[in-house]
Amino acid sequence: VQLVESGGGLVQAGGSLRLSCVASGFTFEDATIGWFRQAPGKEREGVSCISSSDGSTYYADSVKGRFTISVDSAKNTAYLQMSSLRPEDTAVYYCAADKIVKVHKYGMTFDYDYWGQGTQVTVSS
Repeated sequence: VQLVESGGGLVQAGGSLRLSCVASGFTFEDATIGWFRQAPGKEREGVSCISSSDGSTYYADSVKGRFTISVDSAKNTAYLQMSSLRPEDTAVYYCAADKIVKVHKYGMTFDYDYWGQGTQVTVSS
């Protein structure tokens, strides 16, 4: 199983980026896909997740209204559309996927079976 993120880069504050996560050896059908991030010197945190079964989503308060998660099961690809980016969004962003994990409205678990290698997002002020 391999998850590969792409789409990171350097952007000015207020700008947008779209991250992609492509899976091989794993189908996004009937799965939960999560996006996490880790800034230098900080713990990894959950950003957003989505159930491909029912479309339910969760967003961390820090990104609510600015980020949008989606999944295209036919393409085995998940996306994280990030808008109105802020310097504090600077981090390595990781996608993760699991068949058992469920979307909860109160937060995100880290108990995903599969993780990508991450893509760097840098937001300049």
